[in-house]
Amino acid sequence: MSDIIDKGLVYIVEDSIASGALYASQLEQAGFQCKHFTDGYSALVGIKEKMPAVIVQDVCLPDISGLEVLQFVNKQKNPANVVMITSNSSIDIAVEAMRLGGFDFLEKPFTSQRLISSVESALTPKEQVKVQPLVKNRNKNQDFVGESLAMKTVFRLLDSAARSKACVFITGESGTGKEVCAQTLHDTSPRNTGPFIAINCAAIPAELFESEFFGHVKGAFSGALSDRKGAVEVANGGTLFLDELCEMELNLQAKLLRFLQTGIFSKVGSSEVLHSDVRLVCATNRNPIIEVAEGRFREDLYYRLNVIPIKLPPLRERGGDILLLAEYILKQKSDSNAKHFTGFSDEVKALFCNYDWPGNIRELQNVIENTVVINDGDVIEKDMLPSSFGLGAVKHSISAKSVHNTNEQSVQLSPMSVHDIEPLWQVEKRAIENAIKSCEDNIPLAAAYLGVSASTIYRKIKGWS
Repeated sequence: MSDIIDKGLVYIVEDSIASGALYASQLEQAGFQCKHFTDGYSALVGIKEKMPAVIVQDVCLPDISGLEVLQFVNKQKNPANVVMITSNSSIDIAVEAMRLGGFDFLEKPFTSQRLISSVESALTPKEQVKVQPLVKNRNKNQDFVGESLAMKTVFRLLDSAARSKACVFITGESGTGKEVCAQTLHDTSPRNTGPFIAINCAAIPAELFESEFFGHVKGAFSGALSDRKGAVEVANGGTLFLDELCEMELNLQAKLLRFLQTGIFSKVGSSEVLHSDVRLVCATNRNPIIEVAEGRFREDLYYRLNVIPIKLPPLRERGGDILLLAEYILKQKSDSNAKHFTGFSDEVKALFCNYDWPGNIRELQNVIENTVVINDGDVIEKDMLPSSFGLGAVKHSISAKSVHNTNEQSVQLSPMSVHDIEPLWQVEKRAIENAIKSCEDNIPLAAAYLGVSASTIYRKIKGWS
C-alpha cells in the first residue's frame, strides 16, 4: 500500500503529449491524481463533467485559446484555480490571464518543484482568494494605497507575481510609486524575511557600477582598500530592485544578463565563482520597447526581465485615489510635524481632483508637506497651498455643462453622411501604415508609439494580406 496521500485531481491541458505526460508524472509522485487533455474542447467537456482541484494548462492550445478555457472555468459554480504555462513568446497572454483570474503562471522551462509548489498553493478554493483594495507594506510605515480600477489591476498582478520567482518589470511616469510597488511585492512574497536592496542605476557612475553590483576584492582598482560585497551578494535570499534600469550601459547589461541566466557571478578583481539567489524587480520611466528598438537596451535582456510587466497608472488617471492618497499623506505629514490637520476643504478637494498632477504622487506629497509645515489649523484651505502650485500644468476637467455644449456643437458643426463613414479596419490600417512609415519600417518602434505589441501589428499585416 502506498504511503502517498491523495491530494486531489489535477487536469493538465497541454497539446504536447510528452510534456503532458511529464507534468502528470511529477504531480502523481507528489500525491495528485492527473488527467491529461491535449486540446481545449476536450478539456471543456471534462471540466463540465467534473471540476478538478486544480487545472494546469498551456496558454497556447491547438483549437481554442487558453484564455477561453480560463473564462469557462470561472463561469462554473465552484471554479478551480488555474495555473497557466507560458513561454517568452506568450507572456502578454499570460499577463492577461492573470487579469482574468488565473492563479499563477509557470514560464518554460520550469522545475518539477516549481510545478508542484504552484499546484499545492492553488488548492485554496477560489472563493477564498480575495483581491484587496489596499496592499499592506509590512516593513515600512507606508501603504500602497488605491481603490481605482487601474490600481486593482496592479494589485491583482502583484498578488500573482508574489507567489513566483519570476522577474517583474515596473513601468510608469516619474513619481508614480515604482519603488513602493517593488517594496510591496517583496513584503507580500515568501522572500519577505530576506533583504530588499534597491539600486538607482542612474545615480551610479558607469565605472563603479560593476563593483556596486557584484562587489570587489581588495586591490581590484585604485581606491579598493578592502573586500566589499556587492548588491547581488547582499540581496541573496531576498529581492534586488533596479530603478531607472534603462540608464544602464550596454556592456553592463550583458553582465546582468549572464547573471540572470546562470545565477553566478565573480567580484571585480577575483576569479572565484559565487552564487546568489535573488528575485529581480526592475523599473523605468522610459518606454523599454522604444529603448530596445533604438538600440539603447538589449532585446534579449528585455525579454528576460519583462516576464511580469506591471504598468503603474499616472495619478491623473486614478480618479478617487487622488483624495484617498491626499488624506493618507496628510495624516502622515501632520503626525510627523506635530500638526492637527484632519482634512481638506471642499474647494481644495475639487482643485486636487481637477488638477493634472504632472509630478504624480511625488508632487502631491510635496504640496501637502509644504502646506502642513508652513500652516496651522484643522482643515487645509485653498489659500494655504503653495503659491507655485499648478503653474504651467494642464487642468483636465471641465464642467458637465461644457461637455454637453461641446458635444452639441460638434454634432451641429460636424454632420456626417452615412456614405462618409469609413470602415474601422481601414482607419486602423492607415494609422498602422503611417506609424511604420514614420518609424522608417521599424515595426517594434511603431508598435511602441501606437501602444500595442509588435506581434499585434504583425498579425494585422498578415490579416490584410
